[in-house]
Amino acid sequence: MTATPMATSAPAPHRETSAPMRSRPRRAWYRLAFAAPAIVLVSVFFFLPFLANAGFSFTQWTGYSDVISWNGLDNFRLMFELGVIGHATLVTVGYAVVSMAVQNGVGLVLAKALQSTNRVNTVFRSVFFVPVLMSPLAAGYIWAGVLRSNGALNAVIGWVKPGFDYAWLGHDTSALLCVATIDAWKWSGLVTLIYIAGLNRIPRTVVEAATLDGAGAWLRFWRIEFPLLAPAFTFNLVITLVGAFSALDVIFATTGGGPGNATRVLNAAVYEQYGQGLFGTASALSLVITLLVIITAVPLIAWLRRREVRM
Repeated sequence: MTATPMATSAPAPHRETSAPMRSRPRRAWYRLAFAAPAIVLVSVFFFLPFLANAGFSFTQWTGYSDVISWNGLDNFRLMFELGVIGHATLVTVGYAVVSMAVQNGVGLVLAKALQSTNRVNTVFRSVFFVPVLMSPLAAGYIWAGVLRSNGALNAVIGWVKPGFDYAWLGHDTSALLCVATIDAWKWSGLVTLIYIAGLNRIPRTVVEAATLDGAGAWLRFWRIEFPLLAPAFTFNLVITLVGAFSALDVIFATTGGGPGNATRVLNAAVYEQYGQGLFGTASALSLVITLLVIITAVPLIAWLRRREVRM
C-alpha cells in the first residue's frame, strides 16, 4: 500500500504579519517627523505667545514702570467701564458680518460667472485676484481717495445727480459699511477661486441628468450645486469671519477708527493702548479678540460640518 504524502503545512501567520507590524511604528515616526516642523512653528509663533499674552492680560504693565504686578481682572474692568470693550466688540462684529456677507455673496456670483475654463474667464479670474496681492494699506489709501467728498465716486454720481456731495467716510453707518466693503473687495478674489474649485468638483453627470429632467439654471444651482458646495462654504465663511475679526490696516488707511469711534474695532483699540504704553490693557483686549474668535468660529464650524454631513 502506497503511503499518502503528508500535506505541507501553511506558513505560520506570524511570519506574514510580522513585517507589517514592524513597519507600523516606523510609519508613525515618519508622520511625526514630517509634522514636527509645523508643530514647532505653531508652538513658537502662536501657542507660546498666546499663553504669554493671556498671562500679561492680568497684570499692571505699562511703559512708564519697570515693575509688572498682578492686578487680576482690573484691566478688563477698566476697559469695560470706559466703554471700550462693549462698543469695540459691537463694531468688530458688525464689521465682520458685513465683510463676510459681501465677500461670499460677490465671490459666489463671480464663481458662477467664471466657472468655465477658457481664455476670457482666465483673464478675468486674474483681474479679480489682483486685489488679493495688494497691500491692505495700499488698498485702503486708494479707496480713501475714491470715497472722499471730492473723490471719484461722488464725481461719477455727479454726472447723474449734479452737485452730489457726500462724505462716505464721514458718517457713522456709511463709514462702517464702506470699510467693511473695502475689506471684502480686497479678499473676494480668493473666495471666488475657492468657489470655482468647489463648483468644478461637482460631477457633471449629476448636473446633466438634472438638465435632461427639465431643471432650469436656477433650480440646478439651488437643488444640486448649492448643497454640494458645503465644504467650500465651510472654509470661506470661517476664513472670512476670522479674517475680518483681525482687520486693522484697511481701517487705519481709511478712517483711522473714526468718525468718532464708529469704525474703532478691537484691533484698533489694542493698537491705541500699545501706542500709549499701556501694555497690560492692550493684552487684555487682545485676549478678548481671541475669545471672540473662539466663541464665534467654533460653533460656526461645528454647525457647518453637520450641514455637510446632512447634505
